[in-house]
Amino acid sequence: MASNLYTSLWNKYRPAIIHLMLASENGPQQYKLSDHEFKALNPKERTYSFELHAYRGKAVNNIKTSTTAQELLGMLNMSRKAVELLEEIHFEFTLDKQFVLHITRLEPSL
Repeated sequence: MASNLYTSLWNKYRPAIIHLMLASENGPQQYKLSDHEFKALNPKERTYSFELHAYRGKAVNNIKTSTTAQELLGMLNMSRKAVELLEEIHFEFTLDKQFVLHITRLEPSL
């Protein structure tokens, strides 16, 4: 079960993430997160980076090993606007090693 370690941090970024999900209609978006915030929450973590494919409120790919990805998905499912977007659109969220969050719309899942 998720530890809710990063939930407050994802909630802080929620308005920006929702904005980028909407803006991704015009192409992939990215947002630089503050690495020190993640490291302060969990200094023992070795890799914060992940790839999350989300559609209809669920991860389409395996994110069992990534607490950061699981909690991002949890935060998205608490946002009415994000839930609406995820009902219609398959999104890819990628956090790279430089703590840049990439948001891309994928072709609809059939």
